[in-house]
Amino acid sequence: MKTTVDTESPTYTENRAAMLERVADLAEQHALAIAGGGQRYIDRHHQRGKLTARERIELLIDPDSPFLELSSLAAWGTDFTVGGAIVTGIGVVEGTECLIVANDPTVKGGSSNPSTLKKGGRAAQIARENRLPTIQLVESGGADLPTQKDIFIPGGGSFRNITRASADRTPTVALVFGNSTAGGAYIPGMSDYVVMVKEGAKVFLGGPPLVKMATGEESDDESLGGAEMHARTSGLADYLATDEHDAIRLGRGIVRRLNWRKLGPAPAAEYAEPEHDPEELLGIVPTDLKVPFDPREVIARIVDGPTGEVTGDSGGFHEFKPLYGSSLVCGYAQLHGYPIGILANAQGVLFSEEAQKAAQFIQLANQTDTPLLFLHNTTGYMVGAEYEQGGIIKHGAQMVNAVSNSKVPHISIVMGSSYGAGHYGMSGRAYDPRFMFSWVGARSAVMGPAQLAGVISIVARGAAEAKGQPYDEEGDAQMRAFIEAQIEKESLAYFTSGMLYDDGVIDPRDTRSILGICLSAIHNAPVEGVTGGYGVFRL
Repeated sequence: MKTTVDTESPTYTENRAAMLERVADLAEQHALAIAGGGQRYIDRHHQRGKLTARERIELLIDPDSPFLELSSLAAWGTDFTVGGAIVTGIGVVEGTECLIVANDPTVKGGSSNPSTLKKGGRAAQIARENRLPTIQLVESGGADLPTQKDIFIPGGGSFRNITRASADRTPTVALVFGNSTAGGAYIPGMSDYVVMVKEGAKVFLGGPPLVKMATGEESDDESLGGAEMHARTSGLADYLATDEHDAIRLGRGIVRRLNWRKLGPAPAAEYAEPEHDPEELLGIVPTDLKVPFDPREVIARIVDGPTGEVTGDSGGFHEFKPLYGSSLVCGYAQLHGYPIGILANAQGVLFSEEAQKAAQFIQLANQTDTPLLFLHNTTGYMVGAEYEQGGIIKHGAQMVNAVSNSKVPHISIVMGSSYGAGHYGMSGRAYDPRFMFSWVGARSAVMGPAQLAGVISIVARGAAEAKGQPYDEEGDAQMRAFIEAQIEKESLAYFTSGMLYDDGVIDPRDTRSILGICLSAIHNAPVEGVTGGYGVFRL
């Protein structure tokens, strides 16, 4: 793949410097999640002889193996602690990829708030769709009672997810390090395997104060729900660990004996690194997202390079319809040895030709059981009389129809802008991609801030004219400034990630590694395209 990127040019240098500033800011935002409840509570936790959530995960996964943390900025922009009081992600345990969920006990004792439930629910969806065993590292005070009205009803879904995973023969393991009270008691109660830490785990539907209030009975933590009682008397605990390190050892032993096998095809045994340096991704995206860039430059830095000089080699990028619908680049490649189809926005706007090209390409990928990667940088479908008369609605609907009913796994990366129905056509969150990430600096919204404010201004001006009233130009300017500022904030990648509209905000240089982990996880399940046909396409 050829490149026209000049790493010595002023434009590249400016873009790179701006992206590095964004990456530095991203590190600061991630630090908020890592800090949990704050150093004071981390120190208190350590003084009790306990490990933090991330320390437990680090000991659980295989040495020197990666951990892909998901939804790390959950709750960003809300009154809740960034991170949502839990850590979720994909890690390799005894050679088996697992979805790991760990309560963060430094945040209000690990109690669950609305963001916790959203994040946990997304993790359960990822485990279900990609057939990943789940390991829960439990230490939670249960529901965050002041927010009970927002979590009581949806909270029941977390227990349903555990039982359904078991019914689908996808193992669930609970390692209980501390409190697992009230509704939280059903986490070990419904898991396939349960390990409890002696003198640490406390599992009961109602603690001593609640029992006293409800029945008048005097009791203590250990006799009511201690680990040893559950191991010797109730039978809820399958294994009794002497300490936290022992619990992790036992958990790894359970996974080692799961006899787990992937059902998807294996990657190529050998593959080449990208033809061009992924470090150069820093300077490819313009500081002004309204300026287009060539997505082929991105593709060349994330897909496998050619492994030989023979034309048609498995490496590189094989472009589909390169002379038609040039605002959307489509083609086939290989990434970490896995075949993949790619749809990448080139000039921002999607016309009829691009929509029809995408619909055909998605259908072809489904015929060959090829996963799809969507690289977003679009302002949406083209508007205007000429394009409406040319059938842009019909053609956009064809693309959305193809995306909606596609059965092969989708992965979405928002590189720049992702506005309007273009976000839908490119397999945005509402279309259930298996994984979705945003580059730091990306934007997602109904439309750009200036466009949205302008539309509201035009409508208001028209209403005033219809009534024969003078238009308040000063008030209009203030209104537009207010709306633009609001939409600018709400379209930030941090904001949308805080709402769980993606699975994380990432450094562009990490894209290839993250995609490799995702593709490997996807192939735990069969990879199959549409077999029963699509719905009606309006032609």
